[in-house]
Amino acid sequence: MAKHVMGHSIAAFTLLMLAGLISIWAGMHYHLIEKKPVVASETVIEIRRGDTLDSVISTLLAHRVQINRFWFKLFAYRKHLDRGLKRGEYVLAKGASAADILQQLTEGRTRQYSITFPEGWSFKQLFQAVKTNPYLAHTLSDAELTELMKGIGSDKPHPEGLFFPDTYYFEKYTADIELLKRAHDRMQKVLAEEWSKRDQNVPLETPYQALILASIVEKETGAAEERRQIAGVFARRLKKGMLLQTDPTVIYGMGDSYHGDIRHKDLREPTPYNTYVIEGLPPTPIALPGKEAIVAALHPDQGDALYFVARGNGRHAFSSTLAEHEKYVERYQR
Repeated sequence: MAKHVMGHSIAAFTLLMLAGLISIWAGMHYHLIEKKPVVASETVIEIRRGDTLDSVISTLLAHRVQINRFWFKLFAYRKHLDRGLKRGEYVLAKGASAADILQQLTEGRTRQYSITFPEGWSFKQLFQAVKTNPYLAHTLSDAELTELMKGIGSDKPHPEGLFFPDTYYFEKYTADIELLKRAHDRMQKVLAEEWSKRDQNVPLETPYQALILASIVEKETGAAEERRQIAGVFARRLKKGMLLQTDPTVIYGMGDSYHGDIRHKDLREPTPYNTYVIEGLPPTPIALPGKEAIVAALHPDQGDALYFVARGNGRHAFSSTLAEHEKYVERYQR
């Protein structure tokens, strides 16, 4: 009986010692995973759709990242990476440890790319930039623009002016429609916020009309201090029932037939955007307006100017009478 008890004690002690040794052994390797640099120089790896933990480890080894397959996989399982690999490109810093790589993969810290939509761009320019960006996943075609508007949750059939101009950051393989939805939603948010703070006497009935006017202001001047003056001229013209007579709308209506010059016959051509012919605002925006142009459209200058003409230096001369305006035209244009 005593021998039997003694045998059990020895077995238990042996198992305990073995567990302790395994724990020490694992601890040593964990220490190495935490501290030992395994990336000799900055390295970019790519995780694609369908990649597994094993294939990612093989990719790391193929890029000469000095990890131990067994221990890396063991600690990756502890972080549940086998169930949560995020696709994209990962930039591994020089001197990174295996623990650093595991943390980066766990957090899904992928390389970010950027695309910029400048103020004043047309949707045609924006869409061309999206189509030619090599890092986006391209799912849209020119023929699907109506479907695009439905896909991003817009009730407007025409995309012009509905995307906020800014620099957007994205991961490789982000879908083009996903990026466009971000820009669209941003514009809706900015427009709603500014509309709620608008001057109550602006001659605009809807946020969309504000967007149209803001796009005209955006195209008329690049001088920040003139935006409210330009908006003021248009607001007063709308209130008085005067034609807006703004060249950027004429140019937009000319489309591909515009080659850098507006002729007298172009001013008489009855397109939906020719504000020398049509009354009020054109049917859609003509460009991407920035926040400053939107603010100007909703808080126009309260002066009395009804006319303006370009001075040729990026600024304008404003006047309240036609006679004064014609003098400025003679001085700066002829």
